[in-house]
Amino acid sequence: MIELPVIESSKNTTRKPDWLRVKLPIGKTYANVRKIVDDNKLHTICQSGNCPNMGECWGAGTATFMILGNICTRSCTFCAVATGRPTEYDTDEPRRVAEAIKLMGVKHAVITSVNRDELKDRGAEIWYQTVVEVKKASPATTIETLIPDVKGNWEALYRMISAGQEVVSHNMETVERLYRRVRPQARYERSLEQIQRIKEYGKRTKSGIMLGVGETADEVYKAMDDLVAHGLDILTLGQYLQPTKMHLEVAEFIHPDMFARYKEEGLKRGLKYVESGPMVRSSYHAEKHVMV
Repeated sequence: MIELPVIESSKNTTRKPDWLRVKLPIGKTYANVRKIVDDNKLHTICQSGNCPNMGECWGAGTATFMILGNICTRSCTFCAVATGRPTEYDTDEPRRVAEAIKLMGVKHAVITSVNRDELKDRGAEIWYQTVVEVKKASPATTIETLIPDVKGNWEALYRMISAGQEVVSHNMETVERLYRRVRPQARYERSLEQIQRIKEYGKRTKSGIMLGVGETADEVYKAMDDLVAHGLDILTLGQYLQPTKMHLEVAEFIHPDMFARYKEEGLKRGLKYVESGPMVRSSYHAEKHVMV
């Protein structure tokens, strides 16, 4: 048996290593995207989630739109989106999202949302109408929907994913052992079942895991095996970055060589595509995931 060389990650979390340097968002295209988002009174996970790739993605004329408001009913310990009692339910939002995507001229759109556990349908109708409106306004645009946990409301799930989107994503976020700590209102097995149901419905499936919260390599490999067994096609792996001091602390900065190893292992285990790197986030290079 050949032993793999040890890759040293950084457990000094007082400062970010050199491989986590991010370019500041600048440029004419970035400014134009921001104006379209602001003029249409829309939310993006790029802003609400403090995404480190906002400059790159907005500079390329793309954005991940967040529907159903910007207040989430969950209190995940890693997420920068505000937690509380949502007040926003805008039935005109699907039209405005579609108009913004048309104005931006994007070829591939990513749409996500906060959790709306207080709604009987988990916001499924707004989800459905948003995809329908985008397809109507921009027939050539492909769509990925990054949907939340529906808490086993499979009727709501099928409504969410039945509007014609090409890719349906649901993020696992972490390994099984850390679920209670990272996603206290979610369940590992339930998220796996949700992915399996999406696959059985006939959709291209995608999920994401963030690294550096205390997981081991073996636990990541097990999560990969579980995801493959439940029908996952595409996996993204990225470095967790603490959004504020009130959120979960970074346990380790994973070295880029380890991300490369995880990509290799994921492909060996049967995943069709693995996007793996320190700065990778769920919608990073999402346009590549449509045809895998």
